[in-house]
Amino acid sequence: MNTNRDTICAISTPSGVGGIAVVRVSGSNALEIVDSLFSGKRSIINTKGGQILYGTFANIDDVLVSVFRAPHSFTGEDTAEISCHGSIYIQQEILRSLTDHGCRLARAGEFTQRAFLNGKMDLTEAEAVADLIAAENKSAHDLALNHLRGGVSKQLYDLREKLLHFTSLIELELDFADHEELEFADRGELKQLSQLIEEHLSRLVASFKTGNALKNGISVAIIGPANAGKSTLLNALVGEERAIVSNIPGTTRDTIEDTILINGTLFRFIDTAGIRLTSNEIERQGIDRSRKAAEKADIVLLVIDATDTSKEYNQYLEDINMSNKKVVRIYNKIDLLPIPHSSSIDEKDVMYISAKNGSIEPLKHLIATMYDSPDSHQTLISNVRHYEALQQALKAIKEVEKGLEKNISGEFLSMDLQDCLNALGEITGQITSDEVLGNIFKHFCIGK
Repeated sequence: MNTNRDTICAISTPSGVGGIAVVRVSGSNALEIVDSLFSGKRSIINTKGGQILYGTFANIDDVLVSVFRAPHSFTGEDTAEISCHGSIYIQQEILRSLTDHGCRLARAGEFTQRAFLNGKMDLTEAEAVADLIAAENKSAHDLALNHLRGGVSKQLYDLREKLLHFTSLIELELDFADHEELEFADRGELKQLSQLIEEHLSRLVASFKTGNALKNGISVAIIGPANAGKSTLLNALVGEERAIVSNIPGTTRDTIEDTILINGTLFRFIDTAGIRLTSNEIERQGIDRSRKAAEKADIVLLVIDATDTSKEYNQYLEDINMSNKKVVRIYNKIDLLPIPHSSSIDEKDVMYISAKNGSIEPLKHLIATMYDSPDSHQTLISNVRHYEALQQALKAIKEVEKGLEKNISGEFLSMDLQDCLNALGEITGQITSDEVLGNIFKHFCIGK
């Protein structure tokens, strides 16, 4: 349980003026402090949890107070949420009155941290709260909601429980080290379990690329020769003059990024410097960044000037590694062709467009279809901390398998098993430190 008995308060709604604001108060004296400032038909102290009272707060404003009694609250503590009018003055006066009567202003993420410390949620679920608040698209929202509902935790708890069973048996063997003939942990069963866990952890580690892309946006690199219309295409996709457009080759010297939603999924478009032979050192650096952007991107839009019959650009694109990439070859400026060519998809992943004068909706549709939406039941990892811990767990379980093959002693098997258990425990918060908790919750917003 949380040993910090301070009663904390904070504004939980976004800063600024609004129709309604909510001030949250949590802690051992929360209901008493709020009750001392509240005037209504009923006392908050004598009110059951899950009820809402109407009254006046400290002669500042008419308010509604929602009462939550421990442990049936977000934090697991006695909690009151004061709904007042959204005036900044009213919000600040309510906070001032609360702090004058014994409350302390909450730190970033302190309400959620108390929920974790009081066993209301594990660490992955607590982190999912921040992800849910920050979600800017349906994919990120669904991903965070799955984690908040224990999508990751349940799997890791199950794996950890199975490992704990074998670890305890091996530890028991070590207690009877004088009797070498005793073997409590069946090595055959442990081998099967370690292989099963390795497969499971490998899937979770591999899912990070997809999960991270869903959370931060599917990266789409716009590359091609100079003056092919890449910046014009970026502006058309995002619907604003995001990049400078010029007939002078080499105008774009650095990558430019912007995001748009397509069918509820966030795509991050990266406009890059035109690829060509150049003696300009700055432009050459920009071209190097173009290559790197293409190699890192999930999808590549290769933009080519449809009026350029020389095809000299081929030699400049040869050294860009686009293997295992989803590439759309786009022939731009079809409005300038001697024989007009309408926007179309003539073959798989090849499009003819006019980024300046035509519709790019068919291109958006094609990009959306190139993204493989994960199965709704698939668990995805999107948190870097989880990813790194899973890699450590995977490394440890592989060491267990190697040890079983070499028939090493139980003492060394136990050490590798413990490393795997510790890594899994760090993800859910079964094993943690104040430093880790501080680093996680400092990124939360105030009031959550």
